[in-house]
Amino acid sequence: MKKHVYLFSEGNREMRNLLGGKGANLAEMTSIGLPVPQGFIVTTECCTAYYEAGEKISDDIQNEILDYIKKLEKIAGKEFGNPDNPLLVSVRSGSRASMPGMMDTVLNLGINDEVTEGLARLTDNAWFAYDSYRRFIQMFADVVMGYSKASFERDFDEMKKAKGAATDQDLTTDDMKEVVKKYKDNYLKVAGESFPTDPKVQLMEAIKAVFRSWNNERANVYRRLNNIPYSWGTAVNIQEMVYGNMGNTSGSGVAFTRNPATGENKLYGEYLINSQGEDVVAGIRTPEPISSLKTIMPEVYEEFEHHAKTLEDHYQDMQDMEFTIENGKLYMLQTRNGKRTAKAAIKIAIDLYNEGKITKEEAIMKVDPNQLDSLLHPSFSADALKNGEIIGTGLAASPGAATGKIYFTAEDAVIASEKGEKEIILARLETSPEDIEGMNIAEGILTIRGGMTSHAAVVARGMGTCAVCGCDDLVIDEKTKTLKTKTGETFNEGDFISLDGSTGHVYKGRLETVETTVSGDFGTFMSWVDEIRDLEIRTNADSPNEAKIAKEFGATGIGLCRTEHMFFEESRIETFRKMILSQTEEDREKALAEILPYQQNDFEGIFREMAPYPVIIRYLDPPLHEFLPKEIKEIEKIASDLNVSVEIIKNKIEDLKEFNPMMGHRGCRLAITYPEIAKMQTKAVINAAINVARDGKVVKPEIMIPLVGDKNELKYITEIVREVADDLIKESGIKLDYLVGTMIELPRACILAGEIAEHADFFSFGTNDLTQMTYGFSRDDASKFLSDYYKKQIFESDPFARLDVKGVGALVEIAIAKGKEVNPKLEIGICGEHAGEASSIEFCYNQGMNYVSCSPYRVPIAKLAAAQAAIKAKKN
Repeated sequence: MKKHVYLFSEGNREMRNLLGGKGANLAEMTSIGLPVPQGFIVTTECCTAYYEAGEKISDDIQNEILDYIKKLEKIAGKEFGNPDNPLLVSVRSGSRASMPGMMDTVLNLGINDEVTEGLARLTDNAWFAYDSYRRFIQMFADVVMGYSKASFERDFDEMKKAKGAATDQDLTTDDMKEVVKKYKDNYLKVAGESFPTDPKVQLMEAIKAVFRSWNNERANVYRRLNNIPYSWGTAVNIQEMVYGNMGNTSGSGVAFTRNPATGENKLYGEYLINSQGEDVVAGIRTPEPISSLKTIMPEVYEEFEHHAKTLEDHYQDMQDMEFTIENGKLYMLQTRNGKRTAKAAIKIAIDLYNEGKITKEEAIMKVDPNQLDSLLHPSFSADALKNGEIIGTGLAASPGAATGKIYFTAEDAVIASEKGEKEIILARLETSPEDIEGMNIAEGILTIRGGMTSHAAVVARGMGTCAVCGCDDLVIDEKTKTLKTKTGETFNEGDFISLDGSTGHVYKGRLETVETTVSGDFGTFMSWVDEIRDLEIRTNADSPNEAKIAKEFGATGIGLCRTEHMFFEESRIETFRKMILSQTEEDREKALAEILPYQQNDFEGIFREMAPYPVIIRYLDPPLHEFLPKEIKEIEKIASDLNVSVEIIKNKIEDLKEFNPMMGHRGCRLAITYPEIAKMQTKAVINAAINVARDGKVVKPEIMIPLVGDKNELKYITEIVREVADDLIKESGIKLDYLVGTMIELPRACILAGEIAEHADFFSFGTNDLTQMTYGFSRDDASKFLSDYYKKQIFESDPFARLDVKGVGALVEIAIAKGKEVNPKLEIGICGEHAGEASSIEFCYNQGMNYVSCSPYRVPIAKLAAAQAAIKAKKN
């Protein structure tokens, strides 16, 4: 019979696919002799089986779980459900990929009225026993049964208020008994049945709840954001309870072997005396720094410090650990590679290499490419900070700078984002896993409660989002959607504030920002990346300034310069409209002659900035109607300039409208209808290149014809381009090499790539349109229904954000193979949004592409992803 359950002593860290990350690490900690409360793991395969069986646990698996409860009873010397010697357990999720706070946990399982009395007698601590019982009732109701915890919290808060209790510990044992009674009455009211007292029933229901949590909304959002497949499932960890809420010699905490915000090589963390684990991460009470434990319990601190070093040396990485102290005895409950900021990730990687613990390749693999985003954006300027008005200060939980409008719920933040709002600050008393979607779209996160290891802090650091936590200088009223300062100033929803995640300061209004620079640890790390990377990284840039930024970040060329963006400037749009609305070729050429100097000047600036690297210039692509006037005054002026009636212009505008413009008169089709446009753009490109070359700079222009689906389209336009270019070069007397290629963005072009390659020097995959055309989705409208695809597990990720390797990727493979067969020297690249996404870059590397081209600020991200792809390829 297949094994579905493993004792901690039966596993190891290599079994994370089966046991999940948490279970595999608990097994590993057990094997190296750390003080781990023992337990067992229900495998990830059981989660998959649960869903395949219609959300049911089979009898075979249930029986195996109960067998392992008996084994745990023998190991612990306690008995499940026995009041005289009770075994209580925790039930925790554990995916193979770390998903902090995304899935569910239940503590103190196995408790009931009789067990509570027995626990009180055994420990001589009735307060602790009833505190554990009331915690379990609330957790079971909330996590397992899905009832709102708010009514239970209200009962508890009302009891504290009635008794004048400032803290939980101020309540008496009789008070706690009354709370338990209220909780049970509340449960009966909301559930329509009494609270379950059979520990085995409690256990099976809790395991089902953990399996269900794999499919909850917050877990689905987190998986989609972090590219974690739904098929992985989660394991369930059942572990003997140890109690941090037994009094002043007990406690619980979370700690990191190095500072997760800065990377400093110093033990870092927090704990609470007389607490259970969720108290620390929930942010309900503000915890103490781990360093103070050295004074309160020096022997425990020394032991913990020793275990922390053991774990970091063993895993060769910074560790995130959970621990409990029960009556002065230390227990290690969990370890995992700790989430960290980008700044910390780079410092830790460099330090571990310098300490001789890891290689450069291993150091490079320890930094998530997407995290670099937080290092590549503006921070607050010195003047702004000097003159800014601080309205509160909290903990610097996740570095960076954020300015935005305040929203007090994740839902409101998402709605604002959907309406086009870009600058959003999510302000909460404390965040919970349900807030994940709002946290993801926010520029910054502010919480009033919670510490450096609270949910908000951990998730923000993992996302690379600026966060200030535990800012009790401010008061939030979520009902009225207001934030108040100590001086009485009120900020309403939609008002601007600014957060400095490096200092913890909260500022009034908007602060000025400055560009980031590549230096220090970042520069060292990226130099290692460049040593290993062999995929060229270009950038998408439409102006000299964008080219300059990208080059500073290490781009070695431009893979996409969109010429149409140059036409939208106010000083040019009118002339371009004249060209579109002209009635004759002569009028069009006259308008194009006015545009030519603008285009040429733009290209000169870009060539100068990017020299000596190649620059790919895409010829006019969008449908012409996008440039046309809508206001009557603009129409009247153009009619006057062209010496025609307003009615003629209106009719022309109407004629140019299309039912499906993205599949209409655009791309190469424009140059076929109006070859004079291609001629003008060629003159602008080649004249600009000649002028820059005359100044002694190396210029490498590459001309890209968009939306080609047939070889004859490319042949026709290429002949025009080459004739104009060659004449200009010959006339100049300058030696200038140039390439002419095409953007592969139609499925037909992929299938007929061999024929198209006869007339192309390069292929650049435009995967935005290729994805759109392959799926038959409009990328502008797909977001309206893709959310339903995610909820129903039809899709796991947005195909416009992460390359669809199975479908679109297959077309790319076909095109490369067919193109290379005809033209072995064919240059291959990609310039869609996918060129800045790590898993998509790995695919491009494995296909043998020469380059990827992304936005300027994603160049370092692409470089790191390319280096990691090379390292993985060598291992395989």
